[in-house]
Amino acid sequence: MTAGEGHRVSLLDDERYRYLVDSITDYAIYMLDPEGRVASWNAGAQRFKGYETWEILGEHFSRFYTDEDKLARLPEYALATAEREGRFENQGWRIRKDGTRFWAHVIIDTIRDRDGTLLGFAKVTRDLTERRNAEAELKRSEQKFQMLVQSVTDYALYMLDPDGYVSNWNSGAERIKGYRAEEIVGRHFSEFYTEEDRRDGEPEKFLAAARFEGRAEREGWRVRKDGTRFLANVVIDAIRDERGELLGFAKITRDVTEKTAAQKALAQTREELFQSQKLEAIGQLSGGIAHDFNNLLMAILGSLEMLRKRMPEDPALMPLLQNAIQGAERGAAVTQRILAFSRRQDLDMKPVDLKQLADGMMDFLQRSIGSTARIEMDMPPELALALTDPVQLETALLNLVVNARDAMPAGGTITIGAREEEISGLPDKLKPGRYVCLTVTDTGEGMDEGTLERATTPFFTTKGVGKGTGLGLSMVQGLTEQSGGRLSIESTKGKGTKISLLLPTANLEDCPKQKAALTTQASPAVADRKLTVLAVDDDALVLMNTVLMLEDMGHAVTEAYGGPEALDMLKNAGPFDLVITDHSMPKMTGSELALRVREGWPGLPVILATGYAELPSGADERLPRLPKPFSQNQLADIVSSVISGRS
Repeated sequence: MTAGEGHRVSLLDDERYRYLVDSITDYAIYMLDPEGRVASWNAGAQRFKGYETWEILGEHFSRFYTDEDKLARLPEYALATAEREGRFENQGWRIRKDGTRFWAHVIIDTIRDRDGTLLGFAKVTRDLTERRNAEAELKRSEQKFQMLVQSVTDYALYMLDPDGYVSNWNSGAERIKGYRAEEIVGRHFSEFYTEEDRRDGEPEKFLAAARFEGRAEREGWRVRKDGTRFLANVVIDAIRDERGELLGFAKITRDVTEKTAAQKALAQTREELFQSQKLEAIGQLSGGIAHDFNNLLMAILGSLEMLRKRMPEDPALMPLLQNAIQGAERGAAVTQRILAFSRRQDLDMKPVDLKQLADGMMDFLQRSIGSTARIEMDMPPELALALTDPVQLETALLNLVVNARDAMPAGGTITIGAREEEISGLPDKLKPGRYVCLTVTDTGEGMDEGTLERATTPFFTTKGVGKGTGLGLSMVQGLTEQSGGRLSIESTKGKGTKISLLLPTANLEDCPKQKAALTTQASPAVADRKLTVLAVDDDALVLMNTVLMLEDMGHAVTEAYGGPEALDMLKNAGPFDLVITDHSMPKMTGSELALRVREGWPGLPVILATGYAELPSGADERLPRLPKPFSQNQLADIVSSVISGRS
């Protein structure tokens, strides 16, 4: 190649190089002379800085710097560094022609000839404003996220390394677990597990599940720094980089102790509400059944009583008749027990012979518990009378015996005992005086401390679902306390249970009804004279028996099959000395009839007969009440009492 050809090639290469540099728009590439004046200018420089080539050539490059950088002599420092070290690089704010700023990455390289003489500088500038803004935004976002994580106090949020060691710690973790960051960072997360869980390898299993599945969730007991336990809901997420390499785990823990307890309490409250509603439904159903059943028993007992009075003495027939009467009376007692169990009733306080009551129930109790258990009696021959409601006491005794049977699945002995006690009043918070203690003792499984503490809580039961309402002991406790006594339980796991009912002894001052009854018995029978009675009932069988009893007592009786017919009789067939009416009748109840009688015939006494154990809503509690089924003697007593003005 000749010298001329070589020169042309060199010029061609320079031209190509110039075209290459001029075509770059993402970088400002230009030359500075040794003093720092602009010697060349490409399209990228024009785009970044806004100067045309003719405007900037020959100008000092310091005009691109901010005033504060120029005061700090940063342009001079940059050239001096590049000249001394061959290269200078930094980032900072630069100024465009229009005065706006941009964040620039700047590289300055020295240009020297073959002899090392400085010819100038090559300067490359890149606009990093958007990237810097993005980085700043990311940093702000990370700071906000860090602040968010640190401000969360209801959750423990922290990181674990791939081996399960704590790498950071938020304020929620400190609040829930009790450790400060400097105390726990670097320690293994198994510190939070119970000893038994660590023995079973639960921490390692949990991490392995998160590592394999990407996420794992558990709920269980965890341990705080002070050793106390809390119920935790824990989620662990595996964190991996873009290549899938495990970087560690994100762990979220929440203390759900109170929430779980609240859910259990809510579930228990719902169950108690359900049991209460079920019991109320049973009570309403029992009330209706009892009324109809008592009407049937009324017809049976009344007819049998009349038959016994009119039938000639026959040794072969009288036992059969007496057996039928006792069977009907037992049916009436069963109805009372059903109502006492399912409905709240005012106590009918009476002196009760506990030995006689238990003896009378013995056959019934033994049949109730079956053949796997036997009942023994342990009572002295002489025992003071207890003051309580005998019907509800029978129900209580039945409940206690059945509970004792259930506590002896393999069989055993139930002992019903009684004794007298003298109470000073101070230790037991009872009135000083003499009490009778009725006890039921079994040889069964017994109760632990937790069960014993909750035994009398309403709706608490250790029996299976559908096998108990949990009301037995709470009803017994209510009976004893309403009677002025106390219930106590002695039990040891595996050694049986003894339940004691402490009931006050009875006297006539405590029993106004009994006192009145004795007074009535001592008084002359005012009702021996012939009365004109209006008998009202919608049930023909019951009405017939009531009429027969009254007529057998010597009274004149007029029948009425309901309230409206009774009012017609009062207007057209009177006068009457007495009205005896059923309560539960269609169109007009007995209480409503009594109110109409009081308005139209003041002074005319009314006796309310009812098959309910307690008067239904709307009944007049002031009316003399005759419970169904009633005998002729009970009818005679209340008629005598009402006519003499003692009721």
